[in-house]
Amino acid sequence: MASSSAMKLVSAVMLCIVVITAPYAAEALTCGQVSGNLGSCMSYLKGGPGPSGPCCGGIKRLNGLAQTPQDRQTACGCLKQAAGAITGLNYNLAAGLPGKCGVSIPYPISPKTDCSKVH
Repeated sequence: MASSSAMKLVSAVMLCIVVITAPYAAEALTCGQVSGNLGSCMSYLKGGPGPSGPCCGGIKRLNGLAQTPQDRQTACGCLKQAAGAITGLNYNLAAGLPGKCGVSIPYPISPKTDCSKVH
């Protein structure tokens, strides 16, 4: 259960990243895409070494998928939901993950982020 929760949290974080900076998207972003791209970040987000190459690759892919404001809001919501479900998550590491992977997003990755204000 912990790894499923961790995957959800990582996916949520990645989705927020993707939703904010992506330019082109043909289909709506889903929480499944968010979690699938962030699963490899769970160890790091719980205090492990990293982030790994696959983790940063997932963050960059998610960022590329979030093309519209709606996609970015969806990603943000998925990340918030996952963050609440994962025990042992280090919110400071989650907030700094985009920068560690060379991705810039215009909102903080936090359970307190108001996703309705994400454009």
